[in-house]
Amino acid sequence: MEIVPASQVVEMDESPALALKAKKDSSILVAMDLLKQGRADALVTAGHSGAGMAAAVLKLGRLPGVDRPALAVQMVTETGPFVLLDIGANMDSTGHNLYQFAHMGSVYAEKVLGVLKPRIALLSIGEERGKGDLAIQQATEMLDADGSLNFIGNVEGRDLVKHMADVAVCDAVVGNVTMKFFEGLARFIFRLWEKEFRRGIRGKLAYLLMRPAVGRIRALFDYEKLGASPLLGVKGMVLITHGSAKRRMIEFAVEAGAVAGRAQIPQLIAEEFKGQARRPAAPAKAAGVEQAEKQGE
Repeated sequence: MEIVPASQVVEMDESPALALKAKKDSSILVAMDLLKQGRADALVTAGHSGAGMAAAVLKLGRLPGVDRPALAVQMVTETGPFVLLDIGANMDSTGHNLYQFAHMGSVYAEKVLGVLKPRIALLSIGEERGKGDLAIQQATEMLDADGSLNFIGNVEGRDLVKHMADVAVCDAVVGNVTMKFFEGLARFIFRLWEKEFRRGIRGKLAYLLMRPAVGRIRALFDYEKLGASPLLGVKGMVLITHGSAKRRMIEFAVEAGAVAGRAQIPQLIAEEFKGQARRPAAPAKAAGVEQAEKQGE
């Protein structure tokens, strides 16, 4: 194992653009250089997520044809995980962005989750095809016209746990709120169970009887196993995990990085976009990325 030193670090409360400009020897930039030089196959960061995303765009660059990278995450259901994206990279996605996210999410679900012809859906306020805001309506038209993906239309929030889709596409605000609500609800339910099991002798007896089942359900909702979010659409395998991650979550994140690195996800996404007209115009970039790029010029 090779240890590469870095003399600086981007703190959690710093502006990503300003910090990356001022701290050329920060750990995130040093690590990103290793990835760019081919000395690393994947990068896992539990630091400043904005700095991680901006550094990836600045140092690695976007894949040809990709307008905006998207941050993805695996979400749990009783019958297996599904991919939710975007959960943090773009706050004002267009229909064209959602269309591209669908293609990137499909590649990830097929190569990492092993799903043949992943079912792609747009996360919206109704299941009727095209129902939702303008971006969702535009994305629906583009996905219908494309025909190369297994596009099934819209799913609602309540449908996610039913595993009605293998890839759920949305903008970052909806995706981030959905992901954190899932995590918070799981913790809330387990806290209620613990409270009931502590209620007198009956609760303790009930826990003894239900302990195996509780263990299985807790394992299913173990978000530490799924806490590494790949940044899809950049020229390298970058995974972002929680800033509060402990040793166990870092272990799973490194394992996820190894799997994604072996699968060569960036190269496969590049092939998906090669020779296809997926960039008819140059839409506005995500505010943080655009500012970072200007600072880096």
